[in-house]
Amino acid sequence: MRFLVDERPGFPCRITLEDAPLGATVLLVNFTHLDAPTPYRASHAIFVREDAVRAARFVDAIPPALAGRLLSVRAYDDRDLMCDAAVVPGADLAEAIERMWRDPQVAFLHVHTAARGCYLARVDRAGG
Repeated sequence: MRFLVDERPGFPCRITLEDAPLGATVLLVNFTHLDAPTPYRASHAIFVREDAVRAARFVDAIPPALAGRLLSVRAYDDRDLMCDAAVVPGADLAEAIERMWRDPQVAFLHVHTAARGCYLARVDRAGG
């Protein structure tokens, strides 16, 4: 589905990890973000800016599209099974990530918007 961005924030681009600017065109598509043969196999909606060219990569920084939202953070082990989860304001995301990394069984994290559940980002350990 194609949308014209009419509010900001409101359309977080999964590729650029920024809110699309007013007047931009975004696509709402389904994305399989955990393609694993477990009960947690998952896909959900994502927004993609029509003019997105390059995937963003953030190291030791919280992307703009995550900072101001209520988020669901889900931790998975190396068998793709969920082993922890939390709902946090974007301002507390770094703290939640650090807490989850203290558990050695956590292999990666997924971050979603808490309200609508759109998949926003995968978080990997340093060097991962």
